[in-house]
Amino acid sequence: MSSLALVLILAAAVMHATWNLASKRAASGLPFIWVTGALALALWTPVAAAYLWWHPGAITRTGLLFMVLSGVLHCGYSIFLQRAYRAGDFSFVYPLARGTGPLLSALTAIVVLGERPTPLALVGGGMIIASIFFLTGGPALWRNHPQGRAIFYGIGCGVFIAAYTVTDRQAVVVAVVPPLLIDWGGNIARTVIFAPFAARRWPECRTVWAQYRRECATVAVLGPAAYILVLGAMTFTPLSYLAPVREVSILLGAYFGARYLQEGDARRRLLATLGMVAGVIALALG
Repeated sequence: MSSLALVLILAAAVMHATWNLASKRAASGLPFIWVTGALALALWTPVAAAYLWWHPGAITRTGLLFMVLSGVLHCGYSIFLQRAYRAGDFSFVYPLARGTGPLLSALTAIVVLGERPTPLALVGGGMIIASIFFLTGGPALWRNHPQGRAIFYGIGCGVFIAAYTVTDRQAVVVAVVPPLLIDWGGNIARTVIFAPFAARRWPECRTVWAQYRRECATVAVLGPAAYILVLGAMTFTPLSYLAPVREVSILLGAYFGARYLQEGDARRRLLATLGMVAGVIALALG
């Protein structure tokens, strides 16, 4: 992995953890998702319009299909995530979804896309995923089976993460859709699909905007920015290398949880941090 790709992914990880902290502090559910999506469109459409002004042929029919597909997959991810949070604890669902996603993405890149990471890179990716598992509770996570529905929906989230990661990678690499436009177009599709449901819950949408404007703005700005950086890195870096490194955001999320939400267990988090750092170094050298 090149230094540029590593910088892009780590910057995206910081943004990802930051907007997730904002999302955690705000009201959850479809109203928050739709409001942040609509705000993201308002903020990023001028940027996309400027890009299209200078590159008028940037959107093709194939590109449009990829944008819609990306939006649909992100809708599925959002629905499963909301159901997972209703069925289980945040500390149970989030690591399950984020840990399953990169593993499936890397495996898909190897089996379907034919990528061949070096043994050192594979070891590095495994170390990162193992460190995430240790950070979030280790084997005890799987013994908490009263949250069986949360396991189902959490793994479902991971499947959607892997699906849209691989699909969007094909969009930016094979169909040569600019990263900015695949995220922007996907957000249009997502917002349109959820619009009828948001209309039925319009009072809740108004309440979300009134109470959590700062959090909405944080998600609307950093959410697309983080994913655009990831998509940009995908254009010149194998997906099997990128997917595990993205999960460094969970490390930052753990720090934010301890720092801003007064969550403890510092020893476990230090050990997990060391494992992730070693994994990132191995992946980068590989």
